[in-house]
Amino acid sequence: MMFKHFINLEWKAFFRSASLGKSLGIKIFMAFLAIYLAFSMIGTGAAAYFILKEAFPTIDPLVIVSKFLIFWIFLEVIIRYFMQKLPVMNVKPLLNKQISKNTITHYVLAKSGLSFYNFVSLFAFVPFGVVLITQGYHPGLVIVWLLSIFAIVLATNYLNFLVNKSNAVLVALLMLIAATYTLERFDIFPVLQYSGDIFYALYQNPIFVFIPIGLVITFYVVNFKMLKSKLYLDASLSKRTKAVETSDMAWTRRFGDMAPFLQQDLRLIWRNKRTKSQVFVSLAMIFYGLIFYTIPTYENMTVMKVFVGVFMTGIFVTNFGQFIPAWDSAHYSMMMSQNIPLRKYLESKYLLLSITVVIMFLLSTPYAYFGLDALAINFACALYNLGVCLPLVLFFGSFNKKRIDLDKSAFGNMQGASATQFLIIIPTLGIPMIIYGILSFLVSFEIAIITIGAIGVIAFAFRKVFIDKITELYRNKKYGMIAGFKQRNS
Repeated sequence: MMFKHFINLEWKAFFRSASLGKSLGIKIFMAFLAIYLAFSMIGTGAAAYFILKEAFPTIDPLVIVSKFLIFWIFLEVIIRYFMQKLPVMNVKPLLNKQISKNTITHYVLAKSGLSFYNFVSLFAFVPFGVVLITQGYHPGLVIVWLLSIFAIVLATNYLNFLVNKSNAVLVALLMLIAATYTLERFDIFPVLQYSGDIFYALYQNPIFVFIPIGLVITFYVVNFKMLKSKLYLDASLSKRTKAVETSDMAWTRRFGDMAPFLQQDLRLIWRNKRTKSQVFVSLAMIFYGLIFYTIPTYENMTVMKVFVGVFMTGIFVTNFGQFIPAWDSAHYSMMMSQNIPLRKYLESKYLLLSITVVIMFLLSTPYAYFGLDALAINFACALYNLGVCLPLVLFFGSFNKKRIDLDKSAFGNMQGASATQFLIIIPTLGIPMIIYGILSFLVSFEIAIITIGAIGVIAFAFRKVFIDKITELYRNKKYGMIAGFKQRNS
């Protein structure tokens, strides 16, 4: 009965949220993606047996699958680390009620067990198991093998609770994957052979099913004790303190009235976990172009190099800019009650994002090693980001009404996300690719690149007009934003 009550409370919180429309829109969009992924996995699982049988006629397909299950487990853990959002509920109002802490903790863990991530793999393994049965494998042993797979999935789910975005664990996992690949690649030690024997034993000896089940129970109990120990108001109310290095940022004073806003943004970025993660992720993405410039398959696919150019030079614009002004959600109502020029506030955001585009372009100049065409593409794309993408990001930001907790990691964190974050992909990435594709096909590469750059320059020339319109839009939506940002569980 208490579980039913918890579900009812979360249901009401969702439908009473100020950002209901956007929450509902993004969930519907994600549902369509989930359905597409599910059908893709089902088709892959059903066809896997016959594909493997045709490719390796002398080897049992189940042996091949068992051999590579270790990489599947690595992939499960990595995807969950970056993508899976741990289930949470607002427990503080419940702690002074007559509700058992055991009940609250069991509910959180049970909700995690019903995560979509726990069923994705089954969409592939269950059809594969059905095919095995139709091909003469023992039905009982196949069912036990599938049960073992499901237990492993649940074990990785509760392991993700314990890992909890630990950088040390991620580094250790990546090193383990690299070591496994190295040992196998250079025939130092047959890792896949031994791991394949272990996973194939789950089919041959049903008694081994209790090993993954035991792991699930162990991780569940450890999580239960850990979560229950934190269900105290004092634990929620107490804040960790740490020394903060300060800087007067004297160099920002040259920007006049925008200097205070710029200083605030820079301090916000550097002092908070999520925004700091955005910086490191953006810098790392400068190497993304190597995929398209070093692989022969993409050598003549210049339209993809336009995608890379827009992506690399505008990655911070997308990552950081799409959540403006939600980054300031904790104190947005206070800011809006002060005598603060809203236009200067938005101009400072525009300036900050412009600086990052210039920096990312300068970091991309070594791609000139692959030819001057690469440098020209990146330059034109940087101009497009400055002129077109920046005002578009600020425009879409006027629809943000979801509060952001700055102390949470950026990886797998959908807090503050809405349907607008997906819609913005069309004009920022899709339109320049379409323009380039059409003009390069009908005219030439040079005309296509010049056109993309010219669009950016023309739009940049009208930036003041765009900012005026966007400022008016923010002013009209001010109270809706304030109401949305006040909802901590939105």
